[in-house]
Amino acid sequence: MVEGKVVMISGGSRGLGAALARRLAGEGASVSLCSRGSESLDDLAGELISSGHDVLATSADVASESDVANWVTATLDRFGRVDSLINNASMLGPRCPIETYPPDAWRSVLSVNLTGAFLCARAVIPSLRESRGGMVHVSSGVGDHGRPFWGAYSASKNGLEALSEMLAGELADDGIRSNAVDPGKMRTEMRAAAYPDEDPMTLPMPRDVTDVFAYLVSDAGRAVTGQRFRAQEFVLPG
Repeated sequence: MVEGKVVMISGGSRGLGAALARRLAGEGASVSLCSRGSESLDDLAGELISSGHDVLATSADVASESDVANWVTATLDRFGRVDSLINNASMLGPRCPIETYPPDAWRSVLSVNLTGAFLCARAVIPSLRESRGGMVHVSSGVGDHGRPFWGAYSASKNGLEALSEMLAGELADDGIRSNAVDPGKMRTEMRAAAYPDEDPMTLPMPRDVTDVFAYLVSDAGRAVTGQRFRAQEFVLPG
């Protein structure tokens, strides 16, 4: 489905990002990954490269315009084009009432989850216009409403879904698609931080929720835009 595609994945070093990298590379895509930390990113890239996959790993903070520009430039220098962007980089922040929410934490969460997604999307639009590609934005179960005590995380994911819809409308004439995906409950470090009393063994692994992402970056999903998907309810059309 994705063989020969060039896919950029932010927050690509662990959790869902790493699962997507393994899935898409395993199906023949070239993947360009970024994350703020280099150690786990380099480990994943080494794993994929040793298996014969075409991978570029770049240490970058998506909240930095210059880092994002450098990541996109490095991707184009290496692969010559971009077919898809998966905006996956995210941080949780504290879970507490708005009244006591630390302003610095609020700014940090929005800078990664929303501004970072904006910067990545904005930077790849010219390349996606040439490839007639698309974007997938990783939302959350709290991304389509404001859930109490979820603070900046819920606000940022609601903003991300609005951004996805705006991009779908603005770029439709260019053949660029934009969709949001709620991956649902997963066995990740972020989920464990949000729900410390939950048994992680009852949750699906990130690799178990990747079908919708593979579909949306493939030619099969070329006509799909402006939609919101729940990954764990997704059934491949046809």
